[in-house]
Amino acid sequence: MSVAPNTAAKLVYQIFDLQRAVRCVAAINTRGQDTGAALQGVLRFVGEGESRATHLAERLGVSAPVLSRHIAELEEQGYVVRRPDPEDGRAQLVALSPSGVEKLRSIEHHRTATLQGLLQDWTEDDAEDAARTLNKLAESLRTTARAKTAGSTTTTTVAEE
Repeated sequence: MSVAPNTAAKLVYQIFDLQRAVRCVAAINTRGQDTGAALQGVLRFVGEGESRATHLAERLGVSAPVLSRHIAELEEQGYVVRRPDPEDGRAQLVALSPSGVEKLRSIEHHRTATLQGLLQDWTEDDAEDAARTLNKLAESLRTTARAKTAGSTTTTTVAEE
């Protein structure tokens, strides 16, 4: 069954509204931090496991030079380490350092606590329903041809590791 044009238009509006709200919450979460939202996003993807920088750039939807600057900054802060890829000496593998693992856990804990505070009037069922719906939406969007060309965006949380 297909989604009606009016319903799709409402959904687009709600997605953009959600993006704005998430940016506001992200701004709250990054105040006073040594890593801004962009660096936290990179840290999050690096936290999924050692990976080539080019793969990370594809996953994040950024150019290699942009990612290289982010990785250099995170490396300077001691949160990531790089090493040559044993399969291709020209490529580099990027991973979290022990302090990067701690930093990511701290970020995730802070985000979780912030969201819990903002959703005090929600029930556990409300939150579970929202999580299922957002997961279904993300999965549907991931399966489009455009999403496939941008690379996988599957994520896990630090708590799942």
